[in-house]
Amino acid sequence: MAVPLVNTDAGGPGSLGLFLGAKGHLAETTVWYEPVIEDPETHPPLCFDDSEEWWRIHEAVLREAEARSRGRCLVGFPDLIENVDTLAALRGNERLLMDMLERPTWVERRVEEINEAFFACFERIEALLRSPWKGNAWHAFGIWGPGRTAKVQCDFCCMISPAMFRRFVQPALTRQCAWLDYSLFHLDGTQAIPQLDNLLAIEPLRAIEWTPQAGLPGGGSPRWYDLYRRIRAAGKSVQAIGVRPEEVEPLLDAVGAEGMFVMVAADDEDQALELLRSTGWERAEASTEEAEAR
Repeated sequence: MAVPLVNTDAGGPGSLGLFLGAKGHLAETTVWYEPVIEDPETHPPLCFDDSEEWWRIHEAVLREAEARSRGRCLVGFPDLIENVDTLAALRGNERLLMDMLERPTWVERRVEEINEAFFACFERIEALLRSPWKGNAWHAFGIWGPGRTAKVQCDFCCMISPAMFRRFVQPALTRQCAWLDYSLFHLDGTQAIPQLDNLLAIEPLRAIEWTPQAGLPGGGSPRWYDLYRRIRAAGKSVQAIGVRPEEVEPLLDAVGAEGMFVMVAADDEDQALELLRSTGWERAEASTEEAEAR
């Protein structure tokens, strides 16, 4: 199944940091953000500011996309990002690592401020994008849910211990997932796997996506079957990305189809239709239609 979805990432991944004052720089093939918190003790509280230039740019893009879509396709939320990743964009990675050692309560306070900013920003975007299907779509990883739906993450977790994750990341992330109706955590690279137990312990987190880093097999490789089984055994759904068409059936045979969201790109329509047939999609559709007819 393919769903038309408009990408509204006007400033690249990490829009929330831009709305909180980070300096964004756009290039032909990349984006980067310049930290703005120089003195932690005197920097003002972090809060969502709808007068910020980057917010006005995003708002204009969202309004235009919504007007042009006219209910024919989904308009996705921009990739806001949150939690410690946003604080790292505002402060810088190395300085934030030192802050966690030298001023941990300051870090905790700033992460909570970022959480509140995320909620405020989400509500503003939610009001702009009134999907006729209810709920909302998130362009990053192509997800949709019939309620408040978002991809959440903490790439910074690759640089800290599980104990530090439990202190600085997990409380705000748990609250964020509880506030959302549907949340998908972006687990990025093998360096993040030591945090998996912490993530599986977050009861309101609904699903986990796995991204192998460059140089490793894609998401359909047997190398990741045990990882997927571990996530499913904890009651979370799985999103497997970068799966090749010929890897889909072995993956589902090994892990099971329930709770699996497989992202696969076919070479052409015929290959896509054959994949749907071979995985039982058409049979499931027919059964649903028969049940509705009865």
